[in-house]
Amino acid sequence: MKIHFIAIGGSAMHNLAIAMHQKGFNITGSDDEVVEPSKSRLDKLGLLPPQMGWFPDKLDKSLDAVILGMHARADNPELLKAKELGLKIFSYPEYIYEQCKDKTRIVVGGSHGKTTITAMILHVLNSCGIACDYMVGAQLEGFDAMVKLTETARLAVIEGDEYLSSPIDRRPKFHLYHPHIAILSGIAWDHINVFPTFPDYVEQFRIFITLIEKEGSLVYCENDAEVKQLALASRQDIKKIPYGVPAYTVKDGITFLNASGMEVPLQVFGEHNLMNLNGARLVCNQVGVSDKDFYHAISTFKGAAKRLELVRHADQFNVYKDFAHSPSKLKATTAAVKTQFPDRKLIACMELHTFSSLNEDFLKEYRGAMDSAEEAYVYFNPHTIEHKKLKPITSEQVRLAFGTPGLKVFTNSAELMDMLKKKSLANCNLLLMSSGNFDGVDFKALSDELKP
Repeated sequence: MKIHFIAIGGSAMHNLAIAMHQKGFNITGSDDEVVEPSKSRLDKLGLLPPQMGWFPDKLDKSLDAVILGMHARADNPELLKAKELGLKIFSYPEYIYEQCKDKTRIVVGGSHGKTTITAMILHVLNSCGIACDYMVGAQLEGFDAMVKLTETARLAVIEGDEYLSSPIDRRPKFHLYHPHIAILSGIAWDHINVFPTFPDYVEQFRIFITLIEKEGSLVYCENDAEVKQLALASRQDIKKIPYGVPAYTVKDGITFLNASGMEVPLQVFGEHNLMNLNGARLVCNQVGVSDKDFYHAISTFKGAAKRLELVRHADQFNVYKDFAHSPSKLKATTAAVKTQFPDRKLIACMELHTFSSLNEDFLKEYRGAMDSAEEAYVYFNPHTIEHKKLKPITSEQVRLAFGTPGLKVFTNSAELMDMLKKKSLANCNLLLMSSGNFDGVDFKALSDELKP
């Protein structure tokens, strides 16, 4: 099989390219820019395009498929050539489904917690010796890649993103997977550039439920009012399995799960993660994993990359980084760190980086999102707003929108980092939250410069 990837350098795209290469397919690809870690990973396997740019002449009728990434535009020269030749064109979620259509598909959906729940399920299945294919949105400990597709595995675990599939396919990705077992973690408005109203956004999750295979299962968070309403109103031919926060205790900075008469020590924390864990347990039950085996395996789960990831542990302070960027994620993450370490001051920094977060009309959704922190800082880059062609916002607008007493706003990343380096972090935790990197900050290098 010969496959060509248009925009091969994307996070999901390069992982899919590697997965298909490992399956024995002949892979080519193009992009106008490939950055790390995609660049090194593709280069190591001989898959890095020798030149950057788009080259329609690379495409001919010998190709079995063309996979189109979101980074490409609808008028991409290679895409136009593929259409002219009548080649089969797939978005990457379409192609994931194509590779998994004969397998039992577990699809993890929701505005938050998708990567963590997917990672938990994969960790437990791996620990129990259950083979599966997968697609997950972060690098996981114990897994070589973010995508694995084989001929032999009968089970596929897929993180179901609600964002668009490709420049020419405006369907949300998770509408393409048709799960046998689905899980919904929660609904909190996001992607305002695609779903301009909250009802528009909620509708995508209702459609997702309608696409569950006949007599399939829906595991859902009953603590989320929108999810619960959708689940209860959904089809009667699917099994509906609710979950919430399991019983737990926190002792000396460690969370213990109180389950079946046992105290299970965990390496993750926060009520949002405990709900994620409970949902993952119920999914694993559906494929034959007992609670006893689940709890044994989950006690060694350390979390997914950038999800409350411990960057530095010092005698008097910890530094964490997290992918949190939406209001619900900020609220859950800051509350989790404060609850886990109630006697330590929490210093929380977040970057407004996404289209939604930098939208003047969406800012009000952040009200109270950082109230758990004793010190709260928000950073945004005005040039990012220009690049996204959004209406400018001011520091005062941001401060008023968050409403957190004492919150300070920075528009220069270096100034924020310099301020943090001068602070005494004795008996503190520092939490850095962004879907970006505060304009090029090396979190490990920064943490090494911090002092108690």
